[in-house]
Amino acid sequence: MIEIRRGRRKDASNIVDFQIRMAKETEDFALDRPTVEKGVHAVFDDPHKGAYWIAELDNKVVGCLLTVPEWSDWRNGTVLWIHSVYVIPSARRRGIFRMMYENLKTTVEQSADLRGLRLYVERENERAQKTYNAMGMDGNHYKMFEWMREGW
Repeated sequence: MIEIRRGRRKDASNIVDFQIRMAKETEDFALDRPTVEKGVHAVFDDPHKGAYWIAELDNKVVGCLLTVPEWSDWRNGTVLWIHSVYVIPSARRRGIFRMMYENLKTTVEQSADLRGLRLYVERENERAQKTYNAMGMDGNHYKMFEWMREGW
């Protein structure tokens, strides 16, 4: 049985492991574990930074994602950005991300303040893009640009 729930501090080590795996798998990028540990704990220390969502399959943590709020003056409400999506390889293709997404979508629909969901995806991650398209998300409206300080 698959359960979707809000992340708890005790999930931090799984979340850290998942983020390190995801960066390696999707971008062949080696994250610095102490930095990721501090980053994950920062979310639990300050809920304004965001919230983790956990997927459990038969009481085993198999996936997670992070939602980060963004105020939209155009919509007079908050849009949740979906970040750091990861499902362990052995649990993929079972609809786990879809369940996590549907849980968030329901949360948005039932909230007076929330307006929608957004995410970004690495350009070459075609499998993820197909998944997002299949769930009705649209990647055609905006193109994301970024600048990061050297080393980050």
